[in-house]
Amino acid sequence: MKPVNEMKLQFISRSANEGFARVAVAAFFAQLDPTVDEMADIKTAVSEAVTNCIVHAYQNGLGMIYLHARIYEDRRVVVSVKDKGCGIEDIEKAMEPMYTTCDTGERAGLGFAVMESFMDKLKVRSKVGKGTTVTLTKRLSSRENSHD
Repeated sequence: MKPVNEMKLQFISRSANEGFARVAVAAFFAQLDPTVDEMADIKTAVSEAVTNCIVHAYQNGLGMIYLHARIYEDRRVVVSVKDKGCGIEDIEKAMEPMYTTCDTGERAGLGFAVMESFMDKLKVRSKVGKGTTVTLTKRLSSRENSHD
């Protein structure tokens, strides 16, 4: 199925851009009139995915983050967040709650668990040395009856 609307962004992996990504995705999906909770779920999941790129993918350097948001006819929204960073050696292990590669104690290791809990589907593809793509999918509820 082809998307009925889509947008792409790319930005540098600076922490200030995490908020930009959240707001950009929210503005794009606002055309569907999602509930406040649905919008919060999407923004939180996108925030986690972008933060992972900033903190883990490029470690102490900078690189590009690629964000692709799509809307489908069935009110399904899909957001892909991609980096060309270090990649994830063991995706299954990385997705375990409390697992983190951060050794400073500043990270809880809950990013993927948070993304999974707020979205209907989470897919992670990664190649060591090539980068990672996180794809987040959520079907929004129908709001036709709320505008009487």
